[in-house]
Amino acid sequence: MNVLVTGATGFVGSNLVPDLLEHGYEVRALTRDRSKGEKRLDDRVEVVEGDVLDPETLDGVFEDIDVAYYLVHSLGIGGEFEERDNQAAENFATAASEAGVDRVIYLGGLGETGPDLSPHLRSRREVENLLREGEYDLTSFRAAIIVGAGSASFEMVRQMVSRLPVMITPKWVRTPSQPIAIADVIEYLRRAIEIPETAGETLEIGGPEVLSYQEMMERTAAALGRRLYVIPVPVLTPKLSVYWIDLVTDTPKHISHPLIEGLRNPVVVTDDRAEELIPMELTPFDEALRRAIETE
Repeated sequence: MNVLVTGATGFVGSNLVPDLLEHGYEVRALTRDRSKGEKRLDDRVEVVEGDVLDPETLDGVFEDIDVAYYLVHSLGIGGEFEERDNQAAENFATAASEAGVDRVIYLGGLGETGPDLSPHLRSRREVENLLREGEYDLTSFRAAIIVGAGSASFEMVRQMVSRLPVMITPKWVRTPSQPIAIADVIEYLRRAIEIPETAGETLEIGGPEVLSYQEMMERTAAALGRRLYVIPVPVLTPKLSVYWIDLVTDTPKHISHPLIEGLRNPVVVTDDRAEELIPMELTPFDEALRRAIETE
């Protein structure tokens, strides 16, 4: 089976591609710079150059492709990244439809629908809706924080707990989340190809534990051999706390600001269809932490 992976050199894509190869799939990777892609990807991967923001560069990219993964998203400050995400999704959907692709698999974000969604999570939901308009079967996964080496969210947390023994934090540290190991995300994404019943479904995925961000930070500190004291205060809003994150971590502002704004939204699985359709033994949070730290 021929599979196209967009975002193949990103955090999720770089973990998905080796797994697909290991399970016998023929993989084509779309990248904006072929030479860089060829250096970073396995020799067995067919690397093609193109940009989902430029539809003219997508000619031939989807030829003979059975399943395409959409793992592209941009992060930024203000509304520009939402416009880019929407345009990219429209271009992808059009090109995949015209080429006769059978399945598209998308990884978006958890979070209840409504006006209170952060711009980051709202953009993920808009992209999902745009992809659903294509002439193929869409499987959409929605995940919370993904725990693994290379995850922007995980790296931000790791740096915070490594550098500060005491944190005066905004009240969003009590927001519930359902972090999931990168290995489990990859298994969900790959096995969706093998299970026809996942076609057309929207599946929420999370790990075996629901944790507050405070609990995640405290357990990350423990895994690093440190003790952490967290003092939540109500006056430190998400908008103010982004400046605090800028001081404490090396995470680029165009990544950290949208992520922090999204922390006000609970991101917990409310629909168990993913477990029913793709049963697996989910990785405990502490084990996912250990693997991420060892990999780094």
